[in-house]
Amino acid sequence: MAKKKIEDILPHRVLTDKEDLFCYGFDASSTEGIPSAVVKPINTQEVAEVAAFANEYETPIVPRGAGTGMTGGAVPMEDVIVLSLEGMNRILEIDTQNMVAVVEPGVINGHLQEKLEEKGLFYPPDPASLKFCTLGGNVAENAGGPRAIKYGVTKDYVLGLETVLPDGRVIMTGGKTYKGVVGYDLTRLLVGSEGTLGIITKMFLKILPMPEEVVTLLCTYDSLDAAARTVSAITTSPIIPRTLEIMDRESIIAVEKYKNFGLPQDAEALLLIEVDGSHASVSIDAEKIASICTSNKGNVSIADDTYAKQRLWDARRAISPALYKISPTKINEDIVVPRSRVADILKTLRDIAERSNLTIANFGHAGDGNIHVNVMTDKNNPEKHKKAVSAIKEIFEATLKLGGTISGEHGVGITKKQYIDMELSDTNIELMKAIKRVFDPKGILNPGKIFP
Repeated sequence: MAKKKIEDILPHRVLTDKEDLFCYGFDASSTEGIPSAVVKPINTQEVAEVAAFANEYETPIVPRGAGTGMTGGAVPMEDVIVLSLEGMNRILEIDTQNMVAVVEPGVINGHLQEKLEEKGLFYPPDPASLKFCTLGGNVAENAGGPRAIKYGVTKDYVLGLETVLPDGRVIMTGGKTYKGVVGYDLTRLLVGSEGTLGIITKMFLKILPMPEEVVTLLCTYDSLDAAARTVSAITTSPIIPRTLEIMDRESIIAVEKYKNFGLPQDAEALLLIEVDGSHASVSIDAEKIASICTSNKGNVSIADDTYAKQRLWDARRAISPALYKISPTKINEDIVVPRSRVADILKTLRDIAERSNLTIANFGHAGDGNIHVNVMTDKNNPEKHKKAVSAIKEIFEATLKLGGTISGEHGVGITKKQYIDMELSDTNIELMKAIKRVFDPKGILNPGKIFP
C-alpha cells in the first residue's frame, strides 16, 4: 500500500505553498527553518489524527501557537510538519461558580483577559506579548509576566489539561478541582515542556476576582544601584506589589526613540510599580511603597488616570520591539537571580558591558529577580557578534554563581540548549531524556529542542 500523505488526513487544512511555509518557519528568536507542510486542525480529534499519522510514518511534528517564543521552541527543524493550533481559539466556558476558564490553545491571552474583565474577573499571567500570544504557547513555556511577583506564573493557574500524546492517544490530567493528589502530577510536568511531551488541546485555568483598585507608580533614579536597592527594600517589606518592573537607561532611551512615551531620558533607571486590592488598603500601600522609593533617592509620581497608566504599560511592553528595531540580531536572555541579588547581577551586567565594549540593555521583572538581558550585537559584524556570544556565557556563569537560573520564562528551545549542562547535572538531564522517551519513544514531537 502506498504511503499516506498528510493531505489525505486533513485535505482542507494543509498548507504546502512556499510562501505559507515561510510564514511558519520562525518565531521571535533569531532562528528559522522551513517545514515540509503546515497543518491547521480545528479540534482535538483532528490533532489526534495528525499525531497518529506522524507516529505511524515517524514524521516529526512541531506544535505552534502564535510564534512569539524567544528561544526557537516553535521553529521547525528539517522535514517536519508544523501543527498550527491557531484555529482552536474558542473560550469554551467561563465558570464563575468554580472560578475556572476552559479554553482551547489558540485563544489569545489578551482576548481572555478582556472577556474576564467584562465579568469583573481576571487571569493573572500577563506576558508582554499578551495582545497576540496564545494561551497554549503560554502553557508550553510556563510564561510569566509583570504580575508574577504577587500572583505567580502560568503553572500556578493550570488546573487541568487535555493533551494529545505523540501516538494520537488523548489524556486528561486534572480538571476543575483546586486540589488533586491521585498519582503523579502530570499536569505540572506538561506545563513548560515546550511541546516535547504532548500537544495541549484544552486548558482548565484558575481565574480570580478583579481587584477593586489598582494604583500605578513611576519612580525614577539617578543611579541604577539605588533602583536595585529599592527593589530589595520593597520585596522585604510587608507589602507585596502587583508589579515591580525595572528599566535601565539603555531601555528607556530605546523606548523613547521608538515612540515618545514621555519617559525621562536622563534617568539611569526607573521602576514601574503597581499595588492592588480593596479601596481602603491600596492608597495606604501605595503611600508606603512611595516612601520606600523616596528613602532610596527615587523621584515618585502616580499615574492619575487610566490613560496615564496605560501609557506607562505601553512603554514597558514596547521595550522588546524598540530594542529589536535598533539591533535586529540582538541576543535576548531572561536570567533569574534570588531577589536579594538583583543589585549584584545588575552591577555584573554593567561590568561585562564595559569590559566587552558592548551595549547591554536590561529590563524586566525585578520583583521576582527576572531580568531580561539584551546584548546588542550585529551578526554582520563577526568580531562584535563573537564578543556578544562570549558575553552571554559569562552572564550565565555569573547568574548561576549568584544562585540563579539561565531561563525564567522563555524556556530552552534551540537557543539555550547548548548551555543547559551549565545548570543541570548529567543525572538531571538523563532523567528528563528518559521521561521524553516514555511519552515519545519515536522522538517525533518537537525534535531538537531543549537537549543538546
